Amino acid sequence: GAEGPTLMSYFSKNQIQSLKPKVTFSTLRDLQCPVLQSNELQGKPEESCSTEELFEWLGAVLNQVSLDNKSSSFLSTYCCPQPNTVVEKAFLCTITGFIIPEKIIQLLEQLCCYFGEPKLASWLTLTVHGFADSPVSWRESEHGFHKGGENLYNFVIFRNLDYWLQMAVGTNDDCPP
Repeated sequence: GAEGPTLMSYFSKNQIQSLKPKVTFSTLRDLQCPVLQSNELQGKPEESCSTEELFEWLGAVLNQVSLDNKSSSFLSTYCCPQPNTVVEKAFLCTITGFIIPEKIIQLLEQLCCYFGEPKLASWLTLTVHGFADSPVSWRESEHGFHKGGENLYNFVIFRNLDYWLQMAVGTNDDCPP
């Protein structure tokens, strides 16, 4: 409104500028992926992995931890949970910056459209991390930050458009209702 020009002059006078989110793409080759079934949250031995196993695996992949469980590795002996399958190509898109909730919903809707065309993937995932030092974690709740400041959620979307929603918060925060 009428305050727009005044606000813009304040920003320019104080050398404040808006920043666009940083977008990076990468292709992961020959990636071991857990086998998931949308109706099996706990997983089934030799049939599918659980939500907890997926969450741990996803954290390893996003942090580029080697999944080969070599005894010579001092960094990690983690390996992909069983059962798993090797995916020839997996695409990883990382967006870093402040993203409003409406854009996240729009991205989620676009990801759901992915299954509208014949694809080989049986599931995909969208992980949203909040800022560790954010003053608010969920809704109007104050964000308790003592050690880690965890504040994230993850959607796993299946070909039939069933989905899992996983949330992680710090020890001093509550999940939203």
